[in-house]
Amino acid sequence: MRYVFVSIHYLNRSAYDSLKFYSNDAMRMPKKIILKLPFENRVQAGRLLGQALAGYAKRPDVIILALPRGGVPVGFEVARMIGAPLDIMLVRKLGTPGQEELAMGAIASGGVCVLNDDIVEALDISHEDIEAAAATERHELERRERAYRGDQPPPPIENHCVILVDDGLATGASMLAAVAALKQQKPAFIVVAVPVAPSDTVQRLQEEADDVVCLATPEPFSAVGQWYLDFPQTSDDEVNSLLVSDWAMPPNSTKNHD
Repeated sequence: MRYVFVSIHYLNRSAYDSLKFYSNDAMRMPKKIILKLPFENRVQAGRLLGQALAGYAKRPDVIILALPRGGVPVGFEVARMIGAPLDIMLVRKLGTPGQEELAMGAIASGGVCVLNDDIVEALDISHEDIEAAAATERHELERRERAYRGDQPPPPIENHCVILVDDGLATGASMLAAVAALKQQKPAFIVVAVPVAPSDTVQRLQEEADDVVCLATPEPFSAVGQWYLDFPQTSDDEVNSLLVSDWAMPPNSTKNHD
């Protein structure tokens, strides 16, 4: 186990003027806490993240959008703790040819594509390779949309405060694509919330989101999974079960944890 001092809020100060109706709890300056790493699992990470997002609790315009699949167990716990509805934001990472775990970019619903220019240029990745990867991931994105949502209508985004949740970030390509896609729907405020990410990724997201909440930015950072004791692959069945459970709960409800 290791203990680290971390900053949990990285607020984009330009958001103050447009969202004065938010309380000082949500708009607090970066706060230092002590956090024990690695996290036990996604459930514990989600509950800790929910505590960090307490300033957004019980607000009628707040929506949690989790990135499947690993972000859904985290988002489910956040949604329960702050009394906000849970839904999904579908994003697919574009793996580098021959090194699929290394993200050269990501695509999201609405035709959004975000590329990591540094990786594309360093590895001299061709336009044809990028298009081939994007076409493959579009098929998977469409499959997941059908599998997860079914007949459930998408949530209203315009003029809402949207909290994007994942189980952690490495390059941040998927989350950047999610933010870009979300902006097309004109939300009032965008929050990125994750348990763990490298500091340079957090800084990059600060430029795009109104608030970035990250529990830990440990170094050296090689992969999200290294900061969890239990980090299994999240299945489609688990995603569906959590979504159905949340959609069946009354609006703005919270549950006590054992």
